[in-house]
Amino acid sequence: MADLEICVERTIQASQQRVWDVVADIPSSADTIESITKVDMLTDAPVGVGTRWKETRLMCRRETTEEMEVTAFEPPLRYVVEAESCGAHFTSEIRCEPIGDDVTRLSMTMRTRPLNLFARLMKPLAKLALKSTCKMLARDFDDIARAATGGGEAEPCPE
Repeated sequence: MADLEICVERTIQASQQRVWDVVADIPSSADTIESITKVDMLTDAPVGVGTRWKETRLMCRRETTEEMEVTAFEPPLRYVVEAESCGAHFTSEIRCEPIGDDVTRLSMTMRTRPLNLFARLMKPLAKLALKSTCKMLARDFDDIARAATGGGEAEPCPE
């Protein structure tokens, strides 16, 4: 069964390093991203491969907590986060690509792979939720842009 995949991107009027400093500061993400209400770091070392944390965020007016781990870390270009929840494996790649002087393309590609029968049966409902997930990620990108530059709106998700 094929994975579900979404991608959100936006252009931010800030240097690659500035955008990276915001998105890679996982311990402070609850201060940056409005929908994240709490971050509990499970590892003490600086953020890198092996960093684990529990992130609590507001989704559909309910709080949900997921444990995540950084599995690739290539500053200031990209990092990969993986998690398992509700019978599915989630992989998110966050990229900060310079596209000009002090202009960065921030993108996130999220792949969801069902691991059990329940998750496979829920796949049609998960497809319906993709649009709202995309909107939530776009709002996260708005928050990141504000932290990196002081303003701006994310590009809309494709229909």
